[in-house]
Amino acid sequence: MGGDFAPKATIAGALLALQELDGAHTVQLVGQTSVIEAELERLLSGELSQAASSRFRINIVEAAEVIEMSEKPTSGLRKKPNSSMVVGLKLQVDGKSDAFVSAGNTGAQMASSAMLLKLHPGLTRPAIATVFPTARQPVIVLDSGANVDCSPTELLQFAWLGAVYAECIFGRPNPSIGLLSIGEEPEKGNAVVKEAHVLFRKAGFNFHGNLEGRDLPAGASERGPFDVVICDGFVGNIVLKFYEAVAPMIVRLLSEHPGIDAAHVKAALKGFDSTNYGGAPLLGVRGVSIICHGNSPPRAIKNAIQVAVRAVETRMNDQIGEKLQAAAPATNAIAESA
Repeated sequence: MGGDFAPKATIAGALLALQELDGAHTVQLVGQTSVIEAELERLLSGELSQAASSRFRINIVEAAEVIEMSEKPTSGLRKKPNSSMVVGLKLQVDGKSDAFVSAGNTGAQMASSAMLLKLHPGLTRPAIATVFPTARQPVIVLDSGANVDCSPTELLQFAWLGAVYAECIFGRPNPSIGLLSIGEEPEKGNAVVKEAHVLFRKAGFNFHGNLEGRDLPAGASERGPFDVVICDGFVGNIVLKFYEAVAPMIVRLLSEHPGIDAAHVKAALKGFDSTNYGGAPLLGVRGVSIICHGNSPPRAIKNAIQVAVRAVETRMNDQIGEKLQAAAPATNAIAESA
């Protein structure tokens, strides 16, 4: 029930996803039953009539309440226990579903996921992992908005989360992990970043070193390509919102230039379309919680469901727990000695 274009976008996205997924997969639509049924009927008798054969793979779960986009993050659990977000997450807690996808209130989803699904042992916070297109291959940036203030140790935890995500979802063994700063030199950055750099060097993963903002669009620094970029959520969210605005600006500027075909420009910049990647997983919770942009169209919802499926099928959550457990003694020792 959440998102700027709900419930049409979420329901249409689910139908599109089912057309691409094999028959073993089903989707639960959690929300106000009468509203969902009416929208399903409208879509299946009209623009998505080709998806009618997938209707039997959809289950509707009643949730009478809706957490509005403007509500405080923790109000959902306290004031609206029958909201689509809380009910949907509880399905996973009770073993009745494998993953949760929403385009609703991001803060509420983060808070509800952390409280209901719980965090992996040793973690203090979850992080949002967002895929950024580059001139090479996509890179993962985290945190992109969950935590505006982070300690060096929390940035180290995010690095381990990003490494597992790169391996599980993108199939990149021994991913290269970069730390976003204002210069490539170890002594550059604020106090948190400089201390995090010391921790990263001792951590045992493939540390690329410091990255600068200009390295992100290139997907590489002077030292070569990287796979994961670590920063706090304040910086990460600013970079994300800036990134999202670049491609439309380029298309507009070039389309106003005589002799340039706007359609060709749009096609060339297709890789910078955020709907290609759908949603961002909230890493660190003991489950699968995929956060979609509030203005996600059906295509983005479809791709977010695909991300959720890959997370489940690759046992990403289990692998995160195993990796964190294995790294915990060294991580603690590093943090204590810093």
